[in-house]
Amino acid sequence: MNKLSQLIEKREAVTAKIKLEENKLRASERKRETRRKVLAGAAVLEWAKRDSEFSARLMIELKTFLVRDDDRALFGLAALPQKGDARR
Repeated sequence: MNKLSQLIEKREAVTAKIKLEENKLRASERKRETRRKVLAGAAVLEWAKRDSEFSARLMIELKTFLVRDDDRALFGLAALPQKGDARR
């Protein structure tokens, strides 16, 4: 194996290691962001339990924010009409 081949092999190993570390960092950031959202959501839901005016406003916001039927069902909201579905 000549010197150039060795250097190319080293570069590839370093590049792979960098990609691995970047992926770990991104995964860690996603995990932190998810935890922040869960905690903020728990605080908002707790607030809504104690404040009916806030609860009503939250439901108004959720009606427009939530578009997936499964998500809407979690809050007791009806499914959105499907495009081309005049029955809903």
